[in-house]
Amino acid sequence: MSEATTSTSADKYLISLVIPCYNEAGNIEALVQEAFDLLPRDLLGEVIVVDDHSRDDSVARLLELRDREPRLRVLRHLSNAGQSASVRTGVMAARHPLIATLDGDGQNPPGDIPALVAAYDPAGPQLVGGVRAKRRDTWSKRTASKLANALRRRLLGDDCPDTGCGLKVFERDRHLALPFFHGQHRYLPALFKAHGASTAYVPIGDRARQHGASNYTNWKRGLQGVPDMLGVRWLMSRARPVHSEELE
Repeated sequence: MSEATTSTSADKYLISLVIPCYNEAGNIEALVQEAFDLLPRDLLGEVIVVDDHSRDDSVARLLELRDREPRLRVLRHLSNAGQSASVRTGVMAARHPLIATLDGDGQNPPGDIPALVAAYDPAGPQLVGGVRAKRRDTWSKRTASKLANALRRRLLGDDCPDTGCGLKVFERDRHLALPFFHGQHRYLPALFKAHGASTAYVPIGDRARQHGASNYTNWKRGLQGVPDMLGVRWLMSRARPVHSEELE
């Protein structure tokens, strides 16, 4: 049985919650506190916030919260490296085999994490993603996201209805075994499948951003998306999942 399984229930897993953060001083403290308030102790092992060299007082607010919440860990990049690097830094530092991720803007409800964990199974699915049932973004952002998702599914065949949703649950070791590149976090379902894992998706809520502005624009996402998708398609074509067993 996985070491992540608690003694209280075979269906429970102790998770490391990884939250990438960049200039989210108005959102991050309340989001982390909400996670501690809503998630039971036999599920939430730790919260790791990775600050991507914010220019605001995100880190100061997190350090104040850490004084009250010993399960909070705060990591900080010494230079801005992007969201994928922030997720990877948090996953590498995680102490538990099962990872949950949330965006630092507070739009993903932490209370939906147990539903994703309940859908996870070591035998598959090894990645469970959230699907935002009702988007709270602007019309232009929702439209761009729908077009990007349709193009990605056609090109990569990953069957993921909402790859932009930051709420995901997946296995730490499988994530760290994937090829890493800038923008990787948007293609985790495709990469997991290419390397022999299965995926599933669970409807979750979506909330309007309360403070600050998005760090991305539709134009910026579009410019990054096309070459990234072509690169991921090449990586998937070269992937060869290998399964082995130890002989007694």
